[in-house]
Amino acid sequence: MQKIGLFLNLNKDNALKVASSLVRWLKENDYEVFTASPVNNLELPVESINLEEMAKNIELAITLGGDGTLLNVARKLAPYDIPILGINLGHLGFLTEIEVSDLYGDLELLKKRKFNIDKRMMIEARVIRKEKFVKSLLALNDIVVTKGSFARLISLKTSVNDAYVDTYNADGLIIATPTGSTAYSLSAGGPLVDPNVEVLLLTPICPHTLQNRSIIIAPHDSITVKVVTEQQEAMLTADGQLGYRLQPYDEVVVKKSQYYTKLVRIKSRSFYDILRKKLRKQ
Repeated sequence: MQKIGLFLNLNKDNALKVASSLVRWLKENDYEVFTASPVNNLELPVESINLEEMAKNIELAITLGGDGTLLNVARKLAPYDIPILGINLGHLGFLTEIEVSDLYGDLELLKKRKFNIDKRMMIEARVIRKEKFVKSLLALNDIVVTKGSFARLISLKTSVNDAYVDTYNADGLIIATPTGSTAYSLSAGGPLVDPNVEVLLLTPICPHTLQNRSIIIAPHDSITVKVVTEQQEAMLTADGQLGYRLQPYDEVVVKKSQYYTKLVRIKSRSFYDILRKKLRKQ
């Protein structure tokens, strides 16, 4: 893993300072460093190339930011099967691996190839409008169908394969991966799921019912969500970062993706160690 793609979130405090120090260390240790963003004005001695060219040449992606930065990179690099190492400049950092305080000790372990690779399932959503495909979105955490700007519920007819589940009158529905079980799904009352288990999670958001339960669904099943009433604004989002406006009677079909995200793990921490450490920060 001598060819590194560097992805920076310059909105994070200290990002440029950490990036400068990181690039210096990588070059001193004979790594080649590329970036997909122009960084000439940032005075970083790295080569900027387009994303497709970079993805074909690098062996490891390093993200500097938080979980959002890593999620964004995971979607972009999914077709290229490139492992990602996240350096946390954010708040919680469930997905990122390295804290800045541990940066160089952990990089030495990376150099010595003392790491493991976690494979995380991804999901994809396809929007069908009047029996025609119009849009697809890929996600590592979750696909969400949610109401628009008005404070009223939306009606979502939901099926798994060909079996009708329910019509939810709610603020929306979250379809999450196990990786996404610690994100929006958790806030909506969904279960925590070990990311080594491949399942789909279906969790309603503020449903207008006495029953508010998540459903755990087999990974190779297909979930169809249909916006069934007129004059309702609805949005489809992927990982809370990509959005697409839905129309009445659109169908959103969500399935496990053929792609996986590979996360570099240096520390010997279990999923439960991370839960205790991160969620107790709240």
